[in-house]
Amino acid sequence: MKIDSLEIIELEMAIFVRRLTSLSSDKKFGNIDRSAYLLLHQISAHGCAGVKALADIFQLDISTVSRQASSLEQKEYVYRIPDPQDRRAYTLQITDLGKHELDEYKKARSVRFKEVLKEWSDEECQTFAQLLRKFNITINESRAKEPS
Repeated sequence: MKIDSLEIIELEMAIFVRRLTSLSSDKKFGNIDRSAYLLLHQISAHGCAGVKALADIFQLDISTVSRQASSLEQKEYVYRIPDPQDRRAYTLQITDLGKHELDEYKKARSVRFKEVLKEWSDEECQTFAQLLRKFNITINESRAKEPS
């Protein structure tokens, strides 16, 4: 890869993150924030999960995920399922209200992204989606290899 490409990627990623943060923080998206969205999506798509498992998936500190999970629990978006072998441990399951909020948030985001990408062809959207997924996988794999 040419150094020019790396410079362009680095700059465009900085701009992308800034614009995406601005776009995603728009209050028109509903009652949940990005961290809540990611946790709710993970639990909804893959079933109940413990705080440690979620922290591992998102490569976050357990205390961070624990705070986020407590907030979701207070809002009644998730509930705890006690671990029968270890009374201190539990998994989180999404509630009907949590599913509803997640669906509403996803719908609002989809409308917004559809608006932003309306001039793109289906092929361009598919290519971007594939490359973005590959980029995210690569970042995740490279972070997993970093020494702790």
